[in-house]
Amino acid sequence: MKGTFFLGGGEFETRTMASHDLADNEVLVKVSACGVCGTDVHIFHGDKGSAEVDPPVILGHEISGIVERIGNKVSRLKPGDHVALDPNIYCGECHYCRIGKKQLCMNLQAIGVTRNGGFADYCYAPESQCFLLSDEVPLDEGAMAEPLACCIHGMDRLGLKHGETVCVIGGGAIGLLMVQLSRLGGASTIILSEPVEERRRVGLSVGADYAIDPTSQDIGKEVRRILGKSGADCVIECVGNVKAIEQAFQVADKGAKLLLFSVPKAGSEYALILDDVYRKELTIVGSMINPDTHQRAVDLINSRKIELRKLITHHFSHEKLKEAIFMQMSCESLKVIVG
Repeated sequence: MKGTFFLGGGEFETRTMASHDLADNEVLVKVSACGVCGTDVHIFHGDKGSAEVDPPVILGHEISGIVERIGNKVSRLKPGDHVALDPNIYCGECHYCRIGKKQLCMNLQAIGVTRNGGFADYCYAPESQCFLLSDEVPLDEGAMAEPLACCIHGMDRLGLKHGETVCVIGGGAIGLLMVQLSRLGGASTIILSEPVEERRRVGLSVGADYAIDPTSQDIGKEVRRILGKSGADCVIECVGNVKAIEQAFQVADKGAKLLLFSVPKAGSEYALILDDVYRKELTIVGSMINPDTHQRAVDLINSRKIELRKLITHHFSHEKLKEAIFMQMSCESLKVIVG
């Protein structure tokens, strides 16, 4: 079995993976699909992921596949089961784990970050990290469970209420998941801000009521015109650059909640206008990975109540991983799947 290893410095090498006997609670998953995440792009450029990366390592943490073999004490799974993997493994012992904030774990391990992941033929994983997918779910859609789980955690942090208005900044795969979760969560009006026409078109087809081009329209004026008030009740930023953060504050109504969801480039800064936070009584929240939301994501996918097919635009083999990374970085793609 082979995997494509990240060597650091933007370089990859496909080579034979070391195999080992399964631990009692471990499973071997034949990888069917693994999504390319913005975090993979950050790692490619030398930034850290959810934890420190120590090359050589096989990246890829948005994983689905079929159980090939199981350890002696595995009880929930059997060979042939379709599964989606939660990559994040918490220590359970540090301060943050012990106060119920394990997403901030000081000893976080992650499949596809600190240990070999899904850009390979096979992946080893603890049984605890495997969640059953319906056999009717296409496995490339099943690989979307991890980003969806992260989005669900972000929506939990945002606290969207029925009838509130939402503006999503950024129409990539994450932004379009947020559009759909906002619709399912009872938003009355959903506005998508996205410069790429095709992404705006897809956004309108999966639940956005309006789509704005921020490169040719004044986003603040458009949001106010559409809503008939000074801004949106909830703003979800899904881009990761300073301009998008600025736009998020521009469209926030008095009393608004802002979810800064994207993973920014390391060292990015935004000069916050403190008087706006005070006078508009803004609530600003961040969101880190997916604690205890993976099962909800898989249940939502299994229910077929969320559109994933329109979000998957490109497929590559793991031997062509660098091409997949560059495609994920381009405006041509929404979600790139390897496998």
